Amino acid sequence: MNADIFLDSNICIYLFANDAKKAEIAYTLMDRSPMISTQVIVEATNVFIKKLKFPKQTAFDSAMFIMNRAKVNVITPNTLNNAFALSLKNSFSFFDALILASALESNCTILYSEDLQHNQKITFLKKHITIINPFI
Repeated sequence: MNADIFLDSNICIYLFANDAKKAEIAYTLMDRSPMISTQVIVEATNVFIKKLKFPKQTAFDSAMFIMNRAKVNVITPNTLNNAFALSLKNSFSFFDALILASALESNCTILYSEDLQHNQKITFLKKHITIINPFI
């Protein structure tokens, strides 16, 4: 399972939000067959239901739309251990570290995220990734 890019949850959520400009950018990234993780699906589905007030079926259909267009990295105990180490090493929140651990595990070189520092470069276990905010 290798892809050049990894999408954070917020990018996937913008596929269905009311911001046309961000939705267009999110769709462009989704067209590149990105990598995501099971965490991204869980977080996006939660936002669809709780914040965007989608009926459950619509939320689940939206999650399926994302899963059908991206490669999904399943979080494993190894992913969790790497996230623990990344969080301690770089003072990331655990959830941000888990996204980074999944992206690095998937051999992605770019993580698109609105939540982390734009252009930040992370090296971990001899792998490198750059965080890009596509909305800047």
